[in-house]
Amino acid sequence: MHYDVFNGDADGILALVQLRLAEPKESTLITGVKRDIQLLQQVDTAKATSVTVLDVSLEKNIDALNDVLAQQIPTFYVDHHRSGTIPESSELKTIIDTDANTCTSLLVNEYLEGAYVNWAIAAAFGDNMTHSAEQLAFKVGLNATQQAQLKALGIYINYNGYGRDVADLHFPPAELFKKLVKYRDPLALIQETGSVFHQLEKAYHQDMEQALSARVIADNDVVKVVELEDAAWARRVSGVFGNDLANSSTDKAHAVLTLNDDATYTVSVRAPLNNKQGADEVCVQFPTGGGRAGAAGINQLPQSLLNKFIDTLTSQYS
Repeated sequence: MHYDVFNGDADGILALVQLRLAEPKESTLITGVKRDIQLLQQVDTAKATSVTVLDVSLEKNIDALNDVLAQQIPTFYVDHHRSGTIPESSELKTIIDTDANTCTSLLVNEYLEGAYVNWAIAAAFGDNMTHSAEQLAFKVGLNATQQAQLKALGIYINYNGYGRDVADLHFPPAELFKKLVKYRDPLALIQETGSVFHQLEKAYHQDMEQALSARVIADNDVVKVVELEDAAWARRVSGVFGNDLANSSTDKAHAVLTLNDDATYTVSVRAPLNNKQGADEVCVQFPTGGGRAGAAGINQLPQSLLNKFIDTLTSQYS
């Protein structure tokens, strides 16, 4: 039994779309909401014959990875998050690159020598790797309209990955993958009336309209912090709203705080686009924090630590 383990955001889903278009195979899918990253522990090592892992931190899954490798299960691991120490094993093949301007789908695109490049471009746009996406789009000759369409698709798929649990999402990530992998080219999906693209487009704009009323908690020369209410729509937009803020003020770091029902915050942090480093360094200083240099988060920030978080974020970029 093969297992495909992947993040439920645009980068994770579209990395797998590329791989399974190139290498079709029956597999058990393990995924979840974007912040559900300790996924590898769900692999049944008694049944697994091989495993592919995409867009989840090796560092956060190291114990489960060691368990898989101890059973001599061949594992292919592609990611761009903090890796920690990578195990040495003949059963492990890795493509790990933590550069702030790449993502898992771009790494898979290189691995597949551009076979499904439009999916990689959509994923890069969705992961807010705008410059990298535009460079690749220019290289393969996409016009402005095609780029705009792929950017929208990537954003909508990424938006769908955010939530407290899968019930918050419009499409469970595994279901969304199955819908998308039917298309060799995402531009065909976009042109199809009533497709998942158009369903997500409508939902995205409805939710983002509500985000415009977000309460500003802090705003200075280097950071801006906003708060969203405890509601499904707020959880869905928390990441893409953070990307929007980052794109509108490229010299500032941004944090979107979404209230949880246990009086904590879910935090999405975006490093300044003109200084894409340090987001992970801020978040790992708090329990349940992690991520990558350009974008990171905290799953449960106690309200008692809010001022400390804002001070830490401000200090990082001052």
